[in-house]
Amino acid sequence: MKILLISAGLFGLTACATTAPSQPVSISQSSAQEVVSAPIAPKVVELGGMTNEAAATHLYQALLNANYLATLVAPTKVAVQFGNNQFLLEPSINSMGIDRILMNRFYAVHPQLQASPELLAMIGTLNQKLNFAKFVLLDQGAVIQVQGVVTFAERVEIEELRRFMLWTNNGLAQVTQSLPEGVDQLIRPIPLIPQMVPVKP
Repeated sequence: MKILLISAGLFGLTACATTAPSQPVSISQSSAQEVVSAPIAPKVVELGGMTNEAAATHLYQALLNANYLATLVAPTKVAVQFGNNQFLLEPSINSMGIDRILMNRFYAVHPQLQASPELLAMIGTLNQKLNFAKFVLLDQGAVIQVQGVVTFAERVEIEELRRFMLWTNNGLAQVTQSLPEGVDQLIRPIPLIPQMVPVKP
């Protein structure tokens, strides 16, 4: 039975456990100034001293200007498309300490697997063996939240966000490869960005 194979498959996870995030690349501002009509893609996003709502709006605009598909899904939350996956970014600005951007992915769990001992064992094993994200069960096991955190002081580089999302994607891809065949039909990504509906002429 597929459910019973989940725990056994997870004990083979070793590749992700020692994965380390890439060091962010320092990007210097160009001294040359050009006048252009289109927005210039930002290299650094200044978020220090803002409310969480203002920081989310500022981050959203910066991602759009950097050619990401993004949308504000709540006053403090930005959904962004990254390859074939979607992340929910949530700035948490702290005027007295370190600022953070919470990066989340969400997965729906099939009712057959919800609240089962196998699911609890799977989440526990993932949190013990892996270091790229935290795995949390929500809504009585109906949803798996995968959460990582980017920390910074007042400003964050777009390249740093890109590398963190790439690192998380690679980690989750290794998790998927370690699971028994067919489990991907029981745990599916939850879309965060509404599909665009074409307008008929």
